[in-house]
Amino acid sequence: MDLNPTPQERQFRDELRAWLEAHAPRDWEARQSAPDSREASMEARFAFLRDWQRQVYEGGWAGLSWPKQYGGRGATLMEKAIFTEEMARIGAPPLPGILGLELVGPTLIAFGSEAQKQRYLAKILSGAEIWCQGFSEPNAGSDLAALRTEATLDGDCFVVTGQKVWTSYGWAADWCELVVRTDSAAEKHKGLTVLLVDMHTPGVEVRPLRQMTGETEFNELFFEEVRVPVANVVGRVNDGWNVALGTLAHERALLGAGLQITFKRQFTRLVELAHRLDRNGRPAAEDPVIRQKLAQCYAEIEIMRLNQLRAISRVMETGKPGPEGSIQKIFWSELNQRFQQIAMELLGPYGQLTRGSEFAFDEGQWAFTWLRARGNTIEAGTSEIQRNIVGHFVLGLPKSY
Repeated sequence: MDLNPTPQERQFRDELRAWLEAHAPRDWEARQSAPDSREASMEARFAFLRDWQRQVYEGGWAGLSWPKQYGGRGATLMEKAIFTEEMARIGAPPLPGILGLELVGPTLIAFGSEAQKQRYLAKILSGAEIWCQGFSEPNAGSDLAALRTEATLDGDCFVVTGQKVWTSYGWAADWCELVVRTDSAAEKHKGLTVLLVDMHTPGVEVRPLRQMTGETEFNELFFEEVRVPVANVVGRVNDGWNVALGTLAHERALLGAGLQITFKRQFTRLVELAHRLDRNGRPAAEDPVIRQKLAQCYAEIEIMRLNQLRAISRVMETGKPGPEGSIQKIFWSELNQRFQQIAMELLGPYGQLTRGSEFAFDEGQWAFTWLRARGNTIEAGTSEIQRNIVGHFVLGLPKSY
C-alpha cells in the first residue's frame, strides 16, 4: 500500500477543492448551530440539502465511483475517499441521498436488471428520489435473516405485510430497498427476496422514533398488504440474502472515509477548549492525565485513517469490499464513544448543557454528540456481529452462533 498520492489523485483533489470553494454553501454549520435551527422543519432543511445534491450532480461529482454509463464519474475508490475527505474538510452540507448513492445504487449496478438501472440510477444521483433501507425488524436486528416481513405472490405482484425499524430517512424516502421473506418453508437465509418498494404505495405507514438526542432520525415502517410489482425484484426470488450482503458490504467498507476528518476537526476544537478551561487552578491542557487521553485520541484517529486506506486498497485490488470494513466499523464506532467521553471529562458540567443555554460551548454540540455516539456500536451492524465477521473471515476462527 503506497500512501503517497499519484499525480492523478493530486489533480483530482485540486479540481475538487476549486469546485467546492466556488459552490459549497459556507453557512451550513452556522445554520446548524443557529438558535432557531431546531424550530426549522425537517422538510425545510431537507429541501435545502436536496438542492445541494442537485448542484453536486450537475457539477459531475455525484456517484463518483459509479460506471460512466450509469451517470457516474468512473473514479477510483481512492478518489472517492478524497471527495469525502474534502467535503468534511470544508464543512460542506451532507448529501441527503447518501443511502441511494452509497448503498442502493451500487446494489442495483451489481444485481439489478438493466430496466431497473435505467429507471432508478439517474434519480438517485440527482437526489430527485430519496431512498431508505428496510432491513432491521423488532426481532431481527443483528440476526437479520430471522426477519418475518412476508411477501406472497399474487399475479404479477407481491403482497407485503410486516414491520421494519430503525429506518434512516424513512420519513423523507420515496423508495425503499426492502428485504422480505418469500418462502417460509426454506432455511432462513434462503427464503429471502429484495424488493424495490414505492413508499407512496397504499398500505405503507411511517412512524417517527424519537431518540434521547431529541431527534427523530430513525423511523418504524409498517406494511399492510402493500402491492409491489414482480418487476421490482432485485436479483432472483429467494436469493435476497446475497443481495442484502452486497448492500451491507458497501455500508461498512467506506463508512469511515469522512469521519476521520470530522474527528480531527472535533479534536482540534477540544484542544482549544483544553487551553481555555481550568483544571485544579491551571489550564486543563497542562493536566498530565488530560494530555495523555488527548494524545491517545490523536493516535487512534491516525490509526483509523490508515485502516481506511487499507480497506480501500483491498477493494481496489479485489473489486469488492472485504471483512476489513468490519474492522473499521468496530474501530471508528468505539473510538467515537471514547472520544466523546473524554470531551465530557474535559468540559465537566459544561458538557451536559444543551443548545439554548448561554453557558453551553459550541451551541451544546458536545452534549448532543455524546448522546448520539451511544448508537454507533449498534447501527450498521453491532460490534458483536462485526467481531464475529472478523474472527471468522480474517482470523479463520470457527463461526459463532
